[in-house]
Amino acid sequence: MVNTQTHPIGTYLKIWGLLFLLSTLSYLVDYLQFQGLLRWGLIILFMLLKAGLIVAVFMHMAWERLAIMYAILLPPGCLVILVALMAAESNYTLLSRLLFFG
Repeated sequence: MVNTQTHPIGTYLKIWGLLFLLSTLSYLVDYLQFQGLLRWGLIILFMLLKAGLIVAVFMHMAWERLAIMYAILLPPGCLVILVALMAAESNYTLLSRLLFFG
């Protein structure tokens, strides 16, 4: 027997409503002609809130801990390993340049 979990349609409708509200507020920032750091701060805030809602609800991140670990923690972990490898190789590159060009 397959264990599937369904969520009530009301949850999705509320999230769509919140996304519509956040998009409206984002457009109002331009319509009301906010300038400078206030404008960009509000636009980025609304953008991050919308992205968080989409990831949490529509990608089921709010209900699945393993999905959060794979989607949120794994890519930065891979980047840390890549940076460590690059740092280890940087000494070799520096010594090679000093030997051949120095």
